[in-house]
Amino acid sequence: MAKGQASKKRDSGAGLLDLRLRPTDRVGGTSRSRGESGRHRHDSDTPAKKPGKKRGGGRRHSRIGRVVYWFAVLALWAIIAAIGLLVWVGIHLPPIQSLEIPKRPPSVLILGANGATLATRGDMGGAEVPLRDLPDYAPKAFVAIEDRRFYSHHGIDPFGILRAGIRDVLRRGRAEGGSTLTQQLAKNLFLTQERTVTRKLQEAVLALWLEHKFSKAQILDLYLNRVYFGSGAYGIEGAAQRYFGKSARQLTLPEAAMLAGLVQSPSRLAPNRNPEGAEHRASLVIAAMAEQNMISDEAAKRALANPAHAIRPSGGGSFNYVADWVMDAVDDLIGQVDQDVTVDTTIEPALQTAAEQSLDDALAQKGDKLNISQGALVAMTPDGVVRALVGGRNYADSQYNRAIDARRQPGSSFKPFVYLTALEHGLTPDTIREDAPISVKGWKPENYEREYLGPVTLTQALANSLNTVAVRLTLELGPNAVTRTAYRLGIESKLEPNASIALGTSEVSVLEMVSAYSTFANGGFAISPHVIERIKGADGKILYARTPQTLGRIVDPRYIGMMNTMMHETLVSGTARHADLPGWQAAGKTGTTEDFRDAWFIGYTSHLVAGIWLGNDDNSPTKKATGGSLPVDIWSRFMKAAHQGVTPTPLPGFGNGWVSSGAPTPPQGLDGGAPVNNNPRDSGGGTLDSWLLDKLFGRH
Repeated sequence: MAKGQASKKRDSGAGLLDLRLRPTDRVGGTSRSRGESGRHRHDSDTPAKKPGKKRGGGRRHSRIGRVVYWFAVLALWAIIAAIGLLVWVGIHLPPIQSLEIPKRPPSVLILGANGATLATRGDMGGAEVPLRDLPDYAPKAFVAIEDRRFYSHHGIDPFGILRAGIRDVLRRGRAEGGSTLTQQLAKNLFLTQERTVTRKLQEAVLALWLEHKFSKAQILDLYLNRVYFGSGAYGIEGAAQRYFGKSARQLTLPEAAMLAGLVQSPSRLAPNRNPEGAEHRASLVIAAMAEQNMISDEAAKRALANPAHAIRPSGGGSFNYVADWVMDAVDDLIGQVDQDVTVDTTIEPALQTAAEQSLDDALAQKGDKLNISQGALVAMTPDGVVRALVGGRNYADSQYNRAIDARRQPGSSFKPFVYLTALEHGLTPDTIREDAPISVKGWKPENYEREYLGPVTLTQALANSLNTVAVRLTLELGPNAVTRTAYRLGIESKLEPNASIALGTSEVSVLEMVSAYSTFANGGFAISPHVIERIKGADGKILYARTPQTLGRIVDPRYIGMMNTMMHETLVSGTARHADLPGWQAAGKTGTTEDFRDAWFIGYTSHLVAGIWLGNDDNSPTKKATGGSLPVDIWSRFMKAAHQGVTPTPLPGFGNGWVSSGAPTPPQGLDGGAPVNNNPRDSGGGTLDSWLLDKLFGRH
């Protein structure tokens, strides 16, 4: 028992003294294996792993884990940043519900008398053409060159942006666009053309919205009818008309490819300015279409062998003067244009071309020599149908319409109003008046050559444009009577009723003068010049149609016959004797103003009336250009073209049972009978001057 107790005491002491912790006693320590009797793991026979190897593997796994972790963190922040950016961009856009497609601005298609396109006007260059009405290769051409993944992306093409970025780097700054067709449409519809990061982000957001709201076909339809093609042409219809003179519905493959190539750089690649560049770009479009199996290789070869060429519109830039005038008239006739309209005009393209060429060729040959920089021409039928109108030498250089808007002194071309007034007051073409110096309150009008013929008939005085006789008649009849005659025949500008009105010192327009002369050509009837026949809406509805107007007779046919005979003499023996129009009875009058600042000729037949003005916009003098020189040459050239193939007809009332003797006769009274010698009005010379001055200015 003592031995056992001693043993217990030793065991107990040992337990109290053995206070060391075993690994298994630690929190998280290694558990013992089944069957272990308290031995430590390192006491086991199992070989221990090398410490170094264990530490290296742990570091590698830890490093990979950290990379994955931070990648996830960065991706999460990138997503958050992207969402935040989109929210910020969205905040700076109008409310999404208000972003409806803006109403397409209207276009005005202006057609000639033969149905040919003269010009287009309005913010958009052509009428809207539905996608279904276009040849199938037309939209394909745009997709092939501008957005080959158009049908697979949702408004933004990351691959396209990446490709464009790589090419930009390789080209060292030569930027290439990565925008999809949808992005381009968003920019055209809602945004400005500025190149900023903000605008590009807005463009992307709007592209996503467009793709959500519209089908691919609708987006492509909108794009083709809004995109800019250069040279003022908006929309595929406007471009087709502008460059090829046809509807977009009739485009050939080479033409469609050329238009598709333009949108990258419309001003640089416009085929009317850079045909080589446009053709090269079109070949790239055709190659892209073939590569994407949009057309066959055979079709591509044919298209490359027959490239498109832009037309040169007949009449060139001068049609734009007509178009500007038409637009003003459209506004007067139907008010503000709020839909696409087509305007049928009276302009004959062939005559417009002839008018422009006649004016341009003459100025090119003699303009510098005579110091003439500008000119204008108007031609109309005797009943007021305008067939040609040229408002200047070059529309691209100056859009100022000198045929309508300019007011210039007509010079002696105003004298027919004086002589018509005289006839209506009882004189005849054979009435004698004195060609001699005259003085009116210190003003001493002189003839062009400062020579005086003495007693002459009114026919001779008008044919030779004698200033003194015209002034005497004006004083005799009264300046107010002369201005009333001019107003009656169609002059609308303000006229100053003074003695100098006889020499055309009040300013008028070319259109007014030609309109007034039309009364002589039509037998004495009033006319209202017009250029528009009808206006049609996009649905074909007639918005305006001109109805024939009978304004009535304003000049007795007897006096028309006398005037036509007298002004015919101007072309036979007078200041316009170089006018050349074989086979036709023609009449007219020249006009030259002080210091040769203006040169006019207005002439007519029973078929057409045409007036020409030459001068300088700054009113500087020419180098002695007269109405009987270059204006007559231009008139002759144009009228020959205008009368080609037309059967000649006589002037109204020509002769009219009265034929001028062409020789001076004794002075006559106002009634054309024998002179009354005791009447100072018929004695001529200084006595007549004194009597007129006493009557008009109250001298006693």
